Amino acid sequence: MLSKNQIKLITGLKQKKQRQQHGFFVVEGVKTIKELLQSQFVLHELYTTETFNIDAKKEVLISEADLKRISFLTTPNTALAIFKIPTPKPIEAKGLIVALDAVRDPGNLGTIIRLCDWFGVENLVCSHETVDCFNPKVIQATMGSITRVAINYVNLGDFLKSTNLPVFGAFMEGENVYKTKLPENGVLVMGNEANGVSKEVEAVITNKISIPRFGDLQATESLNVATATAILLSEFRRG
Repeated sequence: MLSKNQIKLITGLKQKKQRQQHGFFVVEGVKTIKELLQSQFVLHELYTTETFNIDAKKEVLISEADLKRISFLTTPNTALAIFKIPTPKPIEAKGLIVALDAVRDPGNLGTIIRLCDWFGVENLVCSHETVDCFNPKVIQATMGSITRVAINYVNLGDFLKSTNLPVFGAFMEGENVYKTKLPENGVLVMGNEANGVSKEVEAVITNKISIPRFGDLQATESLNVATATAILLSEFRRG
């Protein structure tokens, strides 16, 4: 049986303010929870309808009705866990880095984290205006990849000014990426879903690249930011 305080804590973690105050975030789904249990993330409590056979002090067996009360999903899985928010790792200014300028949609950020994991991008740098990576919808979309990508929130303009790496940005009017020689090391900046890269960040981008449209009508305004990130990362890795 869940207490009122447990329910209040869990449901409150849907809000960024509460996550920051308590230092916890929520993970749902057996597969994702198991990935986090095998990583450097520290479990606070696990609420489940089926035992995971872990530390009994941290595992709480509950009914499906109780799980439904605390779940953020329309159709709850069999488990919900609370993990401690880790201290961010320092940014390593090497290799390929993805930087996000005010990406607001949780699904987009979660997918981009998975793409970083897939393409071996170890560092993801986000502006303070980008959605919180510990948002439950982001965690759900990462499918466990958040355990393998270092994520930092910074003043993006200052970070880009300070880096010695070449800075590439995705723009509609940029150079055709399929005709651009791309380096192994660099920063790829992706902009906001509606407005693209901000003027402040654009001012420090040295290389503007674009994904050309091939349709006869040329009517599509833009690509989804996660889709565009996938295409550009593939080109960077292809060299």
